[in-house]
Amino acid sequence: MMSNLRSLHGLVLGLLLGAALSADRAMAQSSGATEALPLKLPSPTLKGTPTELPGGATIEPNTDKAPAALRVLKGVKNVALGKPVTSSVKPFTGELNQLTDGKKEAYDYDTIEMKKGAQWVQVDLGASLPIQAIAMWHDHRYIQVMHGVIVQVSDDPEFKVGVTTLYNNDMQNAAGLGAGTDREYFERHWGRSVDAKGVKARYVRGYTKGSNLSALNCWQELEVYAIPGQ
Repeated sequence: MMSNLRSLHGLVLGLLLGAALSADRAMAQSSGATEALPLKLPSPTLKGTPTELPGGATIEPNTDKAPAALRVLKGVKNVALGKPVTSSVKPFTGELNQLTDGKKEAYDYDTIEMKKGAQWVQVDLGASLPIQAIAMWHDHRYIQVMHGVIVQVSDDPEFKVGVTTLYNNDMQNAAGLGAGTDREYFERHWGRSVDAKGVKARYVRGYTKGSNLSALNCWQELEVYAIPGQ
């Protein structure tokens, strides 16, 4: 009898705690309370730093100062963690599941490499969610300028309808999705974070077309921030 009472007591406490957390989360959302995007950055690396770096009006200046963190709704989580990944071509180095395994250090074995050309990777979040931000790391083993970077979201796994483009520096229209207007950037250990502005989508697709150092396409991690169950 006493054991049953303890079990019932624990169940009630759990339900009350869950309800309180849900209420706090709902209040934060309704009030528009925000926080800095809670990124966990990998260690910086200077391996293979080139002596001459490209420049010009279409490239963001190289700097050792991390960009200001995006502001997102309080309570966001990386909803891409452990989610399934597909791609336009099979990697010849690494496995696709490494894109969402939470590991993004500058190690060869944490890097996915695919053949040259405009290629994409795609994450299935499992449900359509209002996305606050997307963070990506391509290859920060070296300081290099990434080419043809495009980030799109959709509820259509084939990306034929209902597609929203959040970032596009493909100024040459190599992917055939329209010439981009965003500037290219130097890959550093803080990656690149993109404001998704709450757009609702289930699938996230990221394109690349090599870098100034290599025609190969590399990825280390892709994170998608939303409030689970929203």
